[in-house]
Amino acid sequence: MEEAGQSSHKPSLAKLKLPPPAPFLGLDELSKWPLYRATITEFVATLLFLYVTVATVIGYRHQSDPKVFPESSQCGSVGVLGIAWAFGGMIFVLVYCTAGISGGHINPAVTFGLLVGRKVPLIRALFYMLAQITGAICGAGLVKGFQKELFNRYGGATNTVNSEYSRGTALGAEIIGTFILVFTVFSATDEKRRARDSHVPILAPLPIGFSVFVVHLATIPITGTGINPARSLGAAVMYNKDKPWDDQWIFWVGPLIGAALAAIYHEHILKASVLKAMGSFKRNSVANGM
Repeated sequence: MEEAGQSSHKPSLAKLKLPPPAPFLGLDELSKWPLYRATITEFVATLLFLYVTVATVIGYRHQSDPKVFPESSQCGSVGVLGIAWAFGGMIFVLVYCTAGISGGHINPAVTFGLLVGRKVPLIRALFYMLAQITGAICGAGLVKGFQKELFNRYGGATNTVNSEYSRGTALGAEIIGTFILVFTVFSATDEKRRARDSHVPILAPLPIGFSVFVVHLATIPITGTGINPARSLGAAVMYNKDKPWDDQWIFWVGPLIGAALAAIYHEHILKASVLKAMGSFKRNSVANGM
């Protein structure tokens, strides 16, 4: 029974045809509706993401402000844990809702990582990034429009480097945090795992959202957690003060480096190692007459 099970499993892996790398430019997509539908999806998803998460941060800072609620404590607000859940939960929900249309990127760093990994062409990546940035600005703008006084009082939920940490530490935190996120995206959408385990495509949004959650727990004290250049830029544009702009480069350079490293690690180290190991196994099998 065991041998039969193994023999039935091997052909499926042997016959698995991995999709070719995405074309570099992808100019032919400009004449097709799916590109524009996916771009609109990324815009709306990023808008919703910023609206919920920025509103959560503003609400937390207001509820935990001793000047407003002198008798309250941290238990009277969602706390840092609640903020992390808001970010991770929204990514889980939005990836689940949009993965079948746009891939559920909702983050220029994710899009950049997939571009480096040859999963999306350049034209689609540029369209996505523009949609994500404009969506983020609109999402943060909605929060400011509804709660202008609180938005301005509590810093617009912008990402800045905590004064207790150096910018080098903040940059490292953004690189590592984004590496974890993008590495999770590649692992959760890996073609071989999808073919081997039918539940993987269904559960893919869960580990992606959970990676955002745990990274926020680790890096909120350092930078407020960026790992998403659109999220950082959208809040900074609406708040428009010196400190968020002075630190803004960290929330672009760090995530883009982390995303590129994750793509290279997954696509050219892990997957290449697997292919070499499989080739070595096949050669040994032939040599041993198996």
